[in-house]
Amino acid sequence: MSGKPRLTYFNGRGRMEPVRWLLAAAGVEFEEIFLETKEQYEKLIKDGVLMFQQVPLVEMDGMKMVQTRAILSYIAGKYNLYGKDLKERALIDMYVEGITDLMQMILMFPFSPPEAKEKNLDSIKERATNRYFPVFEKVLKQHGQDFLVGNKFSWADVQLIEAILAVEEKIPAVLSGFPQLQAFKIRMSNMPTIKKFLQPGSPRKPPPDERYIETVLKIFKK
Repeated sequence: MSGKPRLTYFNGRGRMEPVRWLLAAAGVEFEEIFLETKEQYEKLIKDGVLMFQQVPLVEMDGMKMVQTRAILSYIAGKYNLYGKDLKERALIDMYVEGITDLMQMILMFPFSPPEAKEKNLDSIKERATNRYFPVFEKVLKQHGQDFLVGNKFSWADVQLIEAILAVEEKIPAVLSGFPQLQAFKIRMSNMPTIKKFLQPGSPRKPPPDERYIETVLKIFKK
């Protein structure tokens, strides 16, 4: 194994995508192993690699880390993306948790039955425009700074740009009433590490397709 972090997950976004985003934003190259079969997944469990029998799995700094939140906290701390003190860290945590709630709806959307898709899309739009995006619009407007916390690039900024782009894929005009977030999106998208991650051929994964959904369901089928 090289010195690069090694990520084990499906060949799709899911719960690993925020990890890919955060590593990329920090300028860290990584390797990926994609789970394609139930046998691969069961071998990881048998080998005792997955503490709670769940992926994502990230191997770095001699550790085999599971649980998305723990992985992201470690990466944010290691690469100075987690605020300068406990108060800033608490703010980052609050923002990240809020964004994660919205992203959970997007994460589950591809697995919705066809008859529920329109209703679920309406729910995503309603939550984004009435509950989550107004919070960040207000924060950015009140302090007038480029970043969410401490006027310094942090994990919260990475999580927010990921969420904005994910929602826009489904609801292109979702930012129409949020001028601060429109400007934030442009700023973040032009940061060198993020700009590189947004280019074709980067490790960023496309929206989930049928193959991804089938692979996930096949591996987790009882």
